[in-house]
Amino acid sequence: MRKPSTPGTTGRHPARSGIRAGARAAALLAAAGLLITAVPASAATPPAAEPPADVIPGARTATPALVDGIREAADAKASPADAARKHLAAKESRYKIAEPGRDLAPVHTLKRGAEETVRLQQKHRGVPVLGGQYVVRMETKGGERVVTGTSGKYFTGLTTGVRPTVAKDVAVRRAVAATLERLGGHRLALKDAEKATPLRGTAGDLVVIPRGEGVLTYHVTVRGTHPVTGAPVLQHVYMDARAGFPVLQFSGIKTIAPPKAGTGTAAKQAGDAPHPGTAGSGTLLNGAQVDLNVRQAAADRYVLADHARMAAGSKNALTTWDARDKDVFEVVGGWPADLKEFGSPTARFGKEATDAGAVDAHWAAGQVYDYYKERHGRDGLDGRGSAVNSLVGVTEMGLPYVNAFWDGTKMVYGSGDADYKPLSADLDVVGHEMTHGVVENSANLVYAGQSGALNEAVADYFGNAIDVTRSGMAMDHPDAGLIGEDLCRATAPRACAFRDLNDGATTSKSFLGATFGTDNGGVHLNSTIFSGALWDMRQDLGAELADKIVYKALTEYMTPLDGFTDGRNAVLAAAKDLGVTGQRMNTAKRSFNAHGIVAGWEEALGVDSDELFGKLNIAGTGVQAGGGWWTVSKSNDDGTEPYSVYAGRADGKGSPRLMSPNDGRYHVYPATDGKTVVWAAYGATSVDILSRPIAGGPIKTLYSSTTSDVAGLRTENGVTVFETLGLFSRHVVHLRAGDREPTYVDGGGEDVLTGLPSISHGRIAYAKLYPEGGEYRLGVELLDLKTGKKTMTERLDEPQTLGQTALNGSHVFWLTDENIADDGQMGIRRANVDGTGSYDISGEGKPGALIANELTVSESAVTVNASLPDTAYRNETLPKNWQLTTDGTRKERVSCNRGEQLSPAALEGTRVVWIDGTTGWTNLVTRSRPAGLCG
Repeated sequence: MRKPSTPGTTGRHPARSGIRAGARAAALLAAAGLLITAVPASAATPPAAEPPADVIPGARTATPALVDGIREAADAKASPADAARKHLAAKESRYKIAEPGRDLAPVHTLKRGAEETVRLQQKHRGVPVLGGQYVVRMETKGGERVVTGTSGKYFTGLTTGVRPTVAKDVAVRRAVAATLERLGGHRLALKDAEKATPLRGTAGDLVVIPRGEGVLTYHVTVRGTHPVTGAPVLQHVYMDARAGFPVLQFSGIKTIAPPKAGTGTAAKQAGDAPHPGTAGSGTLLNGAQVDLNVRQAAADRYVLADHARMAAGSKNALTTWDARDKDVFEVVGGWPADLKEFGSPTARFGKEATDAGAVDAHWAAGQVYDYYKERHGRDGLDGRGSAVNSLVGVTEMGLPYVNAFWDGTKMVYGSGDADYKPLSADLDVVGHEMTHGVVENSANLVYAGQSGALNEAVADYFGNAIDVTRSGMAMDHPDAGLIGEDLCRATAPRACAFRDLNDGATTSKSFLGATFGTDNGGVHLNSTIFSGALWDMRQDLGAELADKIVYKALTEYMTPLDGFTDGRNAVLAAAKDLGVTGQRMNTAKRSFNAHGIVAGWEEALGVDSDELFGKLNIAGTGVQAGGGWWTVSKSNDDGTEPYSVYAGRADGKGSPRLMSPNDGRYHVYPATDGKTVVWAAYGATSVDILSRPIAGGPIKTLYSSTTSDVAGLRTENGVTVFETLGLFSRHVVHLRAGDREPTYVDGGGEDVLTGLPSISHGRIAYAKLYPEGGEYRLGVELLDLKTGKKTMTERLDEPQTLGQTALNGSHVFWLTDENIADDGQMGIRRANVDGTGSYDISGEGKPGALIANELTVSESAVTVNASLPDTAYRNETLPKNWQLTTDGTRKERVSCNRGEQLSPAALEGTRVVWIDGTTGWTNLVTRSRPAGLCG
């Protein structure tokens, strides 16, 4: 959980690549078979029939999402996993899983008394399926075992082959390049002169993405630091294994609040032998004195290591580590070799441990551990008593870090700042982060989109449930739903709380469609819709019962790709399993209804724009326009197919025209001048730039490379402009009709970087990083294609960063950032096309300055895609399209659509086309005039 920071520090690449729910299959109702045995007629009595199954059909699969209300005999002598798979095989007519023994691998089995919950991972031809997990619930009593229900996602439509054609090293190189482009490709900065890549990639196993027939991918993990902000990066990038283009990207850092936009060995484990516990004590940051379980490491050294809570003979412990000298990027996904347990010369931990948040972290970890152990019978985060590690005092680039996160192996708590205490100082924050560990070791909800919001919601629910239970706060107290409220140093609790589970969020009024580049698709933005429903249920049904229901739903019903409706079904099924009926069941249903979590809720989201092309299902590629036409990439409705390029009229007349071949490559980054479309084609071994007339005709290959990537394509009157990207190089080049090789605008040397090009009226504009007088400088340069003359625009200051350029007939415009210490605001600057007359039409330091990422212009309007600087993610601070007059005298919103707006492209006058995520899909939409201020 972190002090909300400015959106816009993370990369903005258009379009959401999500895993979408399609049309539901017809209900699958299995007929009960009757076994007749030969007995004397006089003694014959009909055997008891199996109760009819309650079945919820699966989406995009023939396998049911949930089967409940059954008690069917299972093999009592087999292992739980084998018994579960035998059941699925015996009921093939119901489950449609042909060979469970081959295609379902055991993940783990949860045993609670007589109950057994078996999780099984789907594999397609031996390759794991992302989010493909099926759960079988059983009971074993008196030597007999019965199946009581099943749930999850098994994708029956997968037919894709599993042989990759892209080399692993190519997948890694392109994954790192895609991440760099996504995070920082919209800027050119002075620090780029250092020519040191802040990211590194590691290729994992092949994974099938369950879209339609399936997409075979390499799972590449990209680690390092954000190229613009320096924030830690841990990205999961899924690269199409046949074409080498990213089809899914999201962050693996599970923070308590939206984060700003070096890995060592694995997480620290216990020593060689069990250690006896020692009674210690300390003072929490709220002044309370608490007992602590510690370990005596030497005669004059005690450390925060709690072995007493672990099972007898266990080598593991709940340990709190001193990370005050560590930067956050050093600890994400790894373990610094010199990290030490937080120590004290006596068992009484003093002010140093208190101020660092170490006492709070250690005490709170014990409270959370006890809650799960005593309330739910769970031994630790993984249920098997593994080590629990907490790092405290982490900073960010030497500055205070106001966030906390779970990175898959440990909890990391920031140092806090003048307004916020260390992040471990609130029990609900610690409970939140540790619950992420519980989620990862149970339902393993994918941390992106709706499943990621569900992950956050469950973490918020249990974190807050533990906090209010421990404090004795009444559920109807006005502050009972606040998360992080105890972190305030001076202000009132509500002033610094990260979220409020009583905020009344609903799907119809609050859901924000966001791409995975923004808050991982809205994992925090949308979480209180679901956590609010759970919290309402806790108030109405009582804490003990509600906690049992939600825990059972998480550990026995939910699976990785569940969304809000799936989550509702899981909770209600768990409630039924616990004997909830009648009015209490209606109360549980009402909690979800009140927050709009009902079947089909996604269809009710409204917009104020006109749709030109729906359900693009793309990521990492945007829209361009010119001459009254637009061009954009699109996949098919289930996102299975590699992207194709289309072009259409901006007035909506006629049907979109397919421009690219259907050849298995990803056709991306299209641009048009209304006569020709150019685009990049990513294949297994090369990246090509292709062109085709809109009116029809042959496709031409303009450029091909096996070693570099491309970006920023633009075209006008037969001239194509783009960037070539190498590991430490970035150059703007152009191709005229008939050219065999591109021409570098900067000569192609190693000491100059150029990027962010635009073209109009026979001129090319671009940002340039170049040496002068023994140091590097940034500027915007224009190239006159007719004369070959280059002109540097008039300098007003020494910018640290430059953003996108744009041209019309009389002016060049660009984004500029002179003060990188602010919240990310950028000025919008304009100059005459002869380089003179530079001035800011929107000053970086003036009120209302925007955190801008993209820029496009017509002869009369300037449109930027930008966020508002604020302390919290909300609708108004998501990327939106803002339009200014060319002199900056008026600024308005292009559209008041709720949710994310990306990749604006200007046409005539004030008309703009863009990619809109309001409905949860990525749609190409337009408006002919601005909507106003959207107050």
